Amino acid sequence: MELNREKVLEVLGGILEPDLKKDIVSLNLIEELIIEDQSIRLTVHVSNPALHARKRMQEAVEFNLKRVFGSSLAVECTVKAIPAEAREARRKILPDVKHIIAIASGKGGVGKSTVTANLAGGLTKAGYKVGIVDADIYGPSMPTMFDVVKERPTMLEIDGEQKINPVENHGIKLLSIGFFTEQDNAVVWRGPMAAKALTQMFTDAHWGPLDYLLIDLPPGTGDIHLSLVQTVPLDGVVIVSTPQEVALADARRGVNMFKMDSINVPIIGIVENMAWFTPAELPENKYYIFGRDGAKNLAEGMKVPFLGPIPLVQSVREAGDAGRPAVFQENTPISNAFEELVRNFVNNVNAVQKTQPLAKTV
Repeated sequence: MELNREKVLEVLGGILEPDLKKDIVSLNLIEELIIEDQSIRLTVHVSNPALHARKRMQEAVEFNLKRVFGSSLAVECTVKAIPAEAREARRKILPDVKHIIAIASGKGGVGKSTVTANLAGGLTKAGYKVGIVDADIYGPSMPTMFDVVKERPTMLEIDGEQKINPVENHGIKLLSIGFFTEQDNAVVWRGPMAAKALTQMFTDAHWGPLDYLLIDLPPGTGDIHLSLVQTVPLDGVVIVSTPQEVALADARRGVNMFKMDSINVPIIGIVENMAWFTPAELPENKYYIFGRDGAKNLAEGMKVPFLGPIPLVQSVREAGDAGRPAVFQENTPISNAFEELVRNFVNNVNAVQKTQPLAKTV
């Protein structure tokens, strides 16, 4: 068959983008197509940033082109994730949510869930409509932090479809895998099963209009994170770390993961949790037991915003165990620290929105 642009596009039009369920030509996922003699060079975008997904698309393109035009054809196919500016066209889920922000950490035990709960509470105190997806599949803690361990989501009929109605407390909507498992039982799921459960909390739930939907991610940089980026057009991510070096190394990896070209999620900022210890009997004293300004210095070194420090005080733990985040206290040092974090967070989200296209309602 004659090698020309029309015939090449006809062949490529038979290749489906597996997640978007349409061919790569009609979806306008081919960025460039150069045909010279017996060679073709092209770039194709896919919705899934994972390496295995990009590899499969590359193999499909090469196989189909060589099948039609001959095995001697030289094919150079570069596969990239759909760029950030294309998110607007993908915003088909959660269209009534203004900002979708993930809260991540490189390692466990740094207080990521505590920061998420108090950030949500602070945003609610400031008058915003807020929801939380507890995506920490293997260690869900939000039901405890919001005193809804015994609650279960109900079902709603929306436009003839059954949707999950999130649990609500303190004015915050909440879905957690903890609602669908027994509290004392271990969740033993392989990656694809966990990813499917996470996806359903977005696609099968009725969140309604929200200003912010916060996603409490599991620690690390794994399948759940890639599945999230594939499923949800994130507007940004907050990284939580403690000041000590072992946590900072993992936080650095977390920042670098979200900065990858294949993921490309804006960094809203870094939070330094457990920045210092203040005992109740000596409220003016600060003991830097995990080191001093580690996360702040990391943010400056990586040229990402610093959202602020959160001290290690007993009332934060007590408030989390009681199911009422500490930010709901009135005019205490810890509630003031969280309220300052909220102000910096809102300002940075708005600043990011001005500098690059974010997911909008379509």
